[in-house]
Amino acid sequence: MTVTVMISGGFALAYQTALPEFQRRTGITVETLSGASQGKGPKTIRHQLAHGAEVDVVILSNEGLHELAEDGRVAEGTAVELATAPLAAAVRVGARKPDVSSVAALTRTLSEAHLIGLPGSTSGLFIQTDVLPALGIAETVRLKVYPRGTDSTAALVAGETDIALGPISELVNIPGVEPIGHLPDAVQLVQTFTAAIVADARHPEAAKRLIAFLQSDEMSAAIRSAGMEPVRA
Repeated sequence: MTVTVMISGGFALAYQTALPEFQRRTGITVETLSGASQGKGPKTIRHQLAHGAEVDVVILSNEGLHELAEDGRVAEGTAVELATAPLAAAVRVGARKPDVSSVAALTRTLSEAHLIGLPGSTSGLFIQTDVLPALGIAETVRLKVYPRGTDSTAALVAGETDIALGPISELVNIPGVEPIGHLPDAVQLVQTFTAAIVADARHPEAAKRLIAFLQSDEMSAAIRSAGMEPVRA
């Protein structure tokens, strides 16, 4: 039996770390597809499900899950919160580490940046619509929005940008990328990443077993190593 999962970047590191043990223990094979929690274009989970992707489980931000629920794409009562992740900033390894610890410092750092990279999903949308206006630099800051967090960090490593913003779980354990701190509380968004069974899942019982495993105490170490905090049942 094969269960198909479509997952966004925020929970991907913890998920990939723990997945081999679930497959070994249960004998269930898991196929993993990727998509953005929110945003526009063909790389979003919403777009892929709407265009026929056959998926049993989705794992994404609560904001993205709400959109899927409005579309009737998830089975009612199956959503399970797994972990939370705050927004953070990162630079290339070896680069100067600018200060982001206060609103004033973050404003100065972003204003002085040559180019800032953002994912086009939940975190990037929040930064554009809430953080930058709150800092008073929405019209002057120089930024580029990438379809996924992985695209944003790849651009950082390649030298195309000099700072990346996003959930901490998309900025840790990436070669060439060094996190420099969480954003200040006044402009912070702590995202919750949630799993749910898709309304037309082919293997709902196996999907339920996978979600239960991802919520179990055994996942705590993998979740924390990704900079996140587990959500307890």
